[in-house]
Amino acid sequence: MQVSLAIFLGLLPLFCLAEKSRTDSNFEPYHAKFISGSSPLKLDDGSYEKLTAAPRDYSVAVLLTALETRFGCQLCRDFQPEWDVLGKSWIRGDKKGDTRLLLGTLDFAEGKGTFQKLMLQTAPVLLFFPPTTGPGAKPNAQAIRFDFTMGPQSAEQVHDWISRHLPAGPKPPVYRPLNYVRLITITTAILGLVSFFSIAWPYIIPIIQNRNLWAAISLITILLFTSGHMFNHIRKVPYVSGDGKGGISYFAGGFSNQFGLETQIVAAMYGTLSFATIALALKVPRMVDPQKQQIAVFIWGAVIFGMYSFLLSVFRIKNGGYPFHLPPF
Repeated sequence: MQVSLAIFLGLLPLFCLAEKSRTDSNFEPYHAKFISGSSPLKLDDGSYEKLTAAPRDYSVAVLLTALETRFGCQLCRDFQPEWDVLGKSWIRGDKKGDTRLLLGTLDFAEGKGTFQKLMLQTAPVLLFFPPTTGPGAKPNAQAIRFDFTMGPQSAEQVHDWISRHLPAGPKPPVYRPLNYVRLITITTAILGLVSFFSIAWPYIIPIIQNRNLWAAISLITILLFTSGHMFNHIRKVPYVSGDGKGGISYFAGGFSNQFGLETQIVAAMYGTLSFATIALALKVPRMVDPQKQQIAVFIWGAVIFGMYSFLLSVFRIKNGGYPFHLPPF
């Protein structure tokens, strides 16, 4: 009995060492291959099965994708650069393998058997396999699937998702290399704008400081919004409508309804009244000839009177009980 116990105790470290070697046999070589490259591991059916097989004391994130043009997966091609950025960032920040995480890519062209086994009909699919032994081990070793329903995801979003499933501890941040083309483009554009404004500024400043220009812009903006332009965009109102008698109705009944053409007519009326008032107040007093000045007063006064008469008639169309009116409308 004592001999058997001694033999068992002597062989126990060998069994433990063999188990540890069997568990670590996948992580160490794949991690060495992972950090020696510049992107996630390229997998096929065999390496995928070997890398995700239990038991494992490491985590695996595998992107199942279809990058070839003949498969027509635009989402796969859009997300692949972000996946490569995440892989490079993890290689750069975790060369010692402290997080016990491996990133891999399985393309449909190299892993048709895996796609069929998992019964996948769409791509890309990102699967996270938590460890089955050791720190952070999950009792249920089923893979966790990342959701791509919102379209292409950024490397930062996937990094946050993976980090939530890893054991507590520091994680390598996402590192994006400097985009020299974009930097040169932005610098060239800024220098071009600075050069343009430095040359054109003497010609632009009089336009910017022109009081009449700003008065016109302000007046047009006021007329645009007081006539109901935003109401049309919010309510998606029709341009015109039938009157039930084979004709066209240009004005909608009720103050809470209106047509697109009605807005343009009202804006034109307000604009005419505004310009007539401005002409009476600013232009007519500057006329030197008294006779022409008198004629201008009568003309602009008639325009204002006629426009107000038409405006009041529109109010009566909108609301039959409106009590005010001016001839001739």
